Amino acid sequence: MRNRLGVVVFGAALAAGAQPGVTNPPSSFKINFPADSPVALVSADWGESRTNTLGGAVVVELHAALSLRNSSQGRIRGVTLLVLAQDVAPGGKASVSVPSLDIRPGETFPVRLDMRLLRPLRGGSGPLVAIDLDGVLFDDLTFYGPNRLNSRRSMTVWELEAKRDRRHFRSILEAQGPEGLRKEILASLARRDERANLDVQVTRRGRATAVVAEGEREVQFAFLRFPEAPLEPVSGLAHVSGGEARAPRVEVLNRSDRPVHYFEISWIIRDRQGREFLAGSVPALDPALKLAPGQKSQIFEDASLKFSRAPGQPVAIDGLTGFVSQVEFSDGAIWIPSRAALADPRLQRVLAPSPEEQRLSDLYRRRGLGALVSELKKY
Repeated sequence: MRNRLGVVVFGAALAAGAQPGVTNPPSSFKINFPADSPVALVSADWGESRTNTLGGAVVVELHAALSLRNSSQGRIRGVTLLVLAQDVAPGGKASVSVPSLDIRPGETFPVRLDMRLLRPLRGGSGPLVAIDLDGVLFDDLTFYGPNRLNSRRSMTVWELEAKRDRRHFRSILEAQGPEGLRKEILASLARRDERANLDVQVTRRGRATAVVAEGEREVQFAFLRFPEAPLEPVSGLAHVSGGEARAPRVEVLNRSDRPVHYFEISWIIRDRQGREFLAGSVPALDPALKLAPGQKSQIFEDASLKFSRAPGQPVAIDGLTGFVSQVEFSDGAIWIPSRAALADPRLQRVLAPSPEEQRLSDLYRRRGLGALVSELKKY
């Protein structure tokens, strides 16, 4: 389950200014699924969902358990819901994506909603929160939905990762047997437990209003290059001061034979002690992008990113490394790195496992090797 909130409302401020909470009736929440939706609502438990007042706003604490049914003829691999309290001010909308599903026609599955949203105190007479279907992805990678959140791309990437990682673990099982699979899963769990996380604070700013920090310097990107990648990073830099990187830009060359519509460059930061952390990605945000074969394109993010390992512990940036993490072609096909490419020791130390690899390793933790073997043999 992945929850994505538009804006974080800090708990300290809420605790200081919020009025006592009120439990709201089910009529305060509305689920809007189209008549031809491939998923249908079976039940909704709104649990301890409550509202509080904070100044001129209503804070909606949404805690709900939905049960949905696959009412289509295809097998569902992913679902994304848009959760909306209001669509104007920050904090009014969120989304929930559920990847790594395998829901056959007629089967039901749960979706959990736990989030906080803001709504103007005078928000009209409609429901406090509306839940819309943004998209459903099927096992053949066909998609249903308005795709307002670009969930087709996200869920397709997760499904391609899932297929890639299941193939990897099945190949280990076939070549090395159950004990070889156990060893590989334990290694995955160890990397997951050892991986260091960063807190990232992003500040959007226009180029004209950007302020140069004291001691700021230009840091050139180094690149990890994958022979199989359709794009080749050519150059890149960011303006760095302490634990802050500002205005990252990267130039790439399309070395494939197809036009590219979208891509992301993920990047790794190295601190002064030589430790490395996954910092995020620089996406190509131009909706009209059509990078022809042999052409170059530059992506630029008008933002300042501050990194810290914990509040008050900034990371002193000493180096930057980038790599192509996904590419979408103009025909909708998507490329992701192979397991062989991700076997690079630097990437293994910093990359989080895919949702599917997490699901499989969690299955091993809960139910053991036999359950994992049976699960892999289902596909």
